[in-house]
Amino acid sequence: MTIEQERKAIDEVLNIYRGRLDTIPDDQFDLTPPGGGWSYAEVYSHILQANLSSTIAAEKCTLNTCKPTSKGRSAIGFFVLTFNCFPPFPVRVPKGVATVIPAKKISKEEARNLLVKCRKRVDSVAQLIRDSSPHCKIKHARLGMLNAAQWFKFILVHSKHHLKQLDRVEKKVQTR
Repeated sequence: MTIEQERKAIDEVLNIYRGRLDTIPDDQFDLTPPGGGWSYAEVYSHILQANLSSTIAAEKCTLNTCKPTSKGRSAIGFFVLTFNCFPPFPVRVPKGVATVIPAKKISKEEARNLLVKCRKRVDSVAQLIRDSSPHCKIKHARLGMLNAAQWFKFILVHSKHHLKQLDRVEKKVQTR
């Protein structure tokens, strides 16, 4: 997939998040599902904050503000970016990431604003990636050293992954 194709795919996934946001009843948005787990609000907070952080990492790579390295992805990073999905076993948010980007119970309006901000960042970073060095990388907590194009691809894979989590939240909330 080219960067432009990935940008369009990210936009399509963000459209799904936006559309689903309008279908979630206001009184259920920040409700912790029966049996635990994240609320809709926490999923939106996590994915949109992670996407924004990923665009920052990608942008730093494009601006060569990181040291070039021959180090690469971890085994999980190789799997995720090769097969365009997360492994078939639970992968928890690393503690360091959970501290820096905590999943918070945000409002639907905050989610809408983060979606707009995320779209703008994705569009601006996509234009920079074409000319970036594949050797300028920043470490991802689980996936290893990623260059700008890999960070961009991660946004797509990660966003699709959390759509499944929204489905799980919906099922749990409906059974209460």
